[in-house]
Amino acid sequence: MRKYALPLIAAAALAASISVPAAHADSLNVATAGPMTGEYAAFGEQMKRGAEKAVADINAHGGVLGKSLSLSVGDDACDPKQAVAVANDFVSKGIIFVAGHFCSGSSIPASSVYHDQGILQITPASTNPKLTDDAATKGWDTVFRTCGRDDQQGTFAGGWLADHFKGKNIAVIDDKSTYGKGLADLTRAAMNKAGLKEVLDDEITAGEKDYSALVSKLKAANVDAIYFGGYHPEAALIVKQSREQGLNAQLLSGDSLNTQEFATLAGPASDGVMFTNAAEARNLPSAAAVVAEFRKDGFEPEGYTLSTYAAMQVWAMAAAKAGSTDSEKVAAALRSQPWDTIIGKLSFDPKGDLTSSTYVWYVFKGGNYAEAPMN
Repeated sequence: MRKYALPLIAAAALAASISVPAAHADSLNVATAGPMTGEYAAFGEQMKRGAEKAVADINAHGGVLGKSLSLSVGDDACDPKQAVAVANDFVSKGIIFVAGHFCSGSSIPASSVYHDQGILQITPASTNPKLTDDAATKGWDTVFRTCGRDDQQGTFAGGWLADHFKGKNIAVIDDKSTYGKGLADLTRAAMNKAGLKEVLDDEITAGEKDYSALVSKLKAANVDAIYFGGYHPEAALIVKQSREQGLNAQLLSGDSLNTQEFATLAGPASDGVMFTNAAEARNLPSAAAVVAEFRKDGFEPEGYTLSTYAAMQVWAMAAAKAGSTDSEKVAAALRSQPWDTIIGKLSFDPKGDLTSSTYVWYVFKGGNYAEAPMN
């Protein structure tokens, strides 16, 4: 793969964005990257924990191709520019594989750096279809994910909403982010196709604290339900302020509510809030031993912990099969067969997407969430 000159990055920016251990000649340098700081740091912590555990387990079983793995952790704060800076610094540190990023708005620009520098990327969390669709259009074949896509998630959610809220008033709101707007658009399209038209379509600005004007619009539209495309801090504020202003419409959203922190932020208003995500990996027999070890250490491996572990795990197995860490050879190996991982059997299509992904609804109750019983 042709190498290109890297842009200079200020030392101060690097210190704030990334933590990299000293590289060793007898180790292979791998990385994970996500929001290690900021309002989405709960997800960064999930990814960091999953990657650390996977690397420790892989090393305990002999490493990859006779070498141990050395893990670097990059903090992109879900900011596209910072994600590119992290990606470039990974290149300077000799990283050969990245399990990341979290936000689609970070994974997409970072993927260009990784492609140019011959680094294989598997995101455990970025669900926007453009990540792999655009890569495939450009002829790139080293971009993968161990999570589903928002067209799959949106089709599932939109059809369900049309069925369960038939004859009701539903609003669709998004936060204008790559992930949030993309998921809201796809869910709305599926809902409309199934026969339900929203009574209100609106946007918010992520990071705002006062959503009283939005709540007033929702009350005026007499909405029974709100579908929100965006992240958990804003979702928590919207549902909390809705309840405070006497609006009891049900809030539904996507996989970015996949953290206990949502209930902490929303308080009692979180009860009844629903979100879609892949079927619970923590309940799989393949995950039992690792989940038990996490819990023994006082960490609950929710959200993207296990999908990050699986990204590291499947890369290591594919590199062993390929007999090489070259990104093109590992990519070919990844597509060559199904792989038994902590989150079940995974296989990848030509774009690098999973060939099968099952979505379910989860519901919050009493500060916790669990799969919702469906009828």
